Amino acid sequence: MTEAHARKTHSAAAPPYCLFLDVDGTLLDIAPTPDSVRVDAALVGLLRELDRALDGALALISGRPIVEVDDLFEPLFLSVAGVHGCERRDATGHWYRPSFAGTDLEPLRTDLRNLLSQFRGTMLEDKGCALAVHFRQAPHLQEKLRLWLCAHLTGTRDYELLEGDHVIEIKPAAHNNATAIEAFMEEAPFAGRIPVFIGDDKTDLEGFAAVRRFNGQAISVGNRVAAERHLANPTAVREWLEMLLLEAPR
Repeated sequence: MTEAHARKTHSAAAPPYCLFLDVDGTLLDIAPTPDSVRVDAALVGLLRELDRALDGALALISGRPIVEVDDLFEPLFLSVAGVHGCERRDATGHWYRPSFAGTDLEPLRTDLRNLLSQFRGTMLEDKGCALAVHFRQAPHLQEKLRLWLCAHLTGTRDYELLEGDHVIEIKPAAHNNATAIEAFMEEAPFAGRIPVFIGDDKTDLEGFAAVRRFNGQAISVGNRVAAERHLANPTAVREWLEMLLLEAPR
């Protein structure tokens, strides 16, 4: 039986909240590169139990593509929004993808590869419909990279820059964490519940605003952004989730 089939159907006894969880920097400590992140079995088990306790009203919200999120949290099959809302998989397993594959980014993709080849400590992460420039190993290049990207996006309304923790992304302007959360909130099992979103950087601010529009709560992690509630780090996030699980009706 798959994780999706193992979920319970929604019941009146279910807790009235739903959870939206950022991944990197929130559930997981930031790693030097995106592909060096590892997920331990204890976290997988915690998310599995929370998903069951919430009757599936738990979604991961990530800048990573959904296939990468699935690989990280295997064998879980959770609701997910990937690439900052450009991809989404609902609680039934249905995928929503943009009608384009980022082909109009091809000139910028080529120029970026040429540019970054000149700078040690930078990396281009190609997400198909979005591009992410990582500079954690070369933080002094942040302003130069930002100005270069701004100049190359001048004149287009289809794409925008999104700055995170030592990363600048070029992504479709029509999709973001807020549009993904709003879509989830219109569907079972999220509809009618009080949303809680936990995130750690500027890429999560639109998600914070979205849950507030549903009378929910935003929880910030670390010191990069602020919200009405705060947790110190991913370890504190796990402890908070463990307490939430203990309080959930059985």
